[in-house]
Amino acid sequence: MSRLPPLRALQVFETVGHCGGISHAAKRLNLSVGAVSQQMKLLEEALGMSLTVKEGQRLRLNAIGLRFHARCSSAFEELRAAVSEVERSKNPNNLYVSGLPSLMTKWLGPLTYEWQHEHGDLDIYLDSTLADTSEEENADFRIGYGEPGQYAEHSVVLFRDCVVPACSPTLLGLPGYPGQVEQAADLLQYPLIRIDSRPKFDSPPSWAEWFEHEGVTVEQAIVIRRSFSSSSMAIQAAIDHQGVVLAQFSMISRDIDEGRLVIPWGRAMPLPSPYYLSWHPNALQKSQCRAFQRWLIGRGRAQEEITAGLIVAL
Repeated sequence: MSRLPPLRALQVFETVGHCGGISHAAKRLNLSVGAVSQQMKLLEEALGMSLTVKEGQRLRLNAIGLRFHARCSSAFEELRAAVSEVERSKNPNNLYVSGLPSLMTKWLGPLTYEWQHEHGDLDIYLDSTLADTSEEENADFRIGYGEPGQYAEHSVVLFRDCVVPACSPTLLGLPGYPGQVEQAADLLQYPLIRIDSRPKFDSPPSWAEWFEHEGVTVEQAIVIRRSFSSSSMAIQAAIDHQGVVLAQFSMISRDIDEGRLVIPWGRAMPLPSPYYLSWHPNALQKSQCRAFQRWLIGRGRAQEEITAGLIVAL
């Protein structure tokens, strides 16, 4: 087929797929059920094949419909992102920062909120959807881990983090657990939470590596029942009394300060690589980007000092 189906029909089809049926899609689109059905019929006629199958009174996507919907959804997401980018470009006082999801959520997000109070006319867009190896060209800044990618010559080390065991203070008091952690090996009696973000991102040190670092001989394989693909989800599970997480200190410092987490055994293990800050070659032409760069590098140095002191103190 050399030409695309009607764009409106594709848009309706995407909504039907997300809503799981005609009637729910009609409500979301503020259309009648008949109008949605008509657009679905136009699309199937344009493609020359059926995309749905009827189950009683309901209509669901068939196998080819599901595959086609996945592609359409990706295309519409790209369109929405493009429109958002154009909207952001209308305001010269904007700042676009992309980075690792958990670091953005647990470290940069709260810091940026504080900084924005001093820059009230600035629109900040934080993007945590990109992979660490992204060659994204639209972001002013990128916070990654390991080695800088596309703009290595426009990059600096932000800080090197460490991991520490952390859990809810409530967990330590629950029956069936030691209550007092007197040695690193005591943590084996608690449910352990694992962070495994591979292959998208590098994972922090594992529990096996941490116990080895502490000189604990583990005779049997460590049984871990709860694993998460992101540090932020694993940290939240620990806050919810579900176990002990081996977490990056930069991401849990606020939770510790506010009593949601404690460090049951005071040993910090440095991460093998640092976080870095890189920027688009044209970014520093904007005064807000120059100010943000100076501020963030300063916060990175402060975090580095906290980490270094923690490794020595614990």
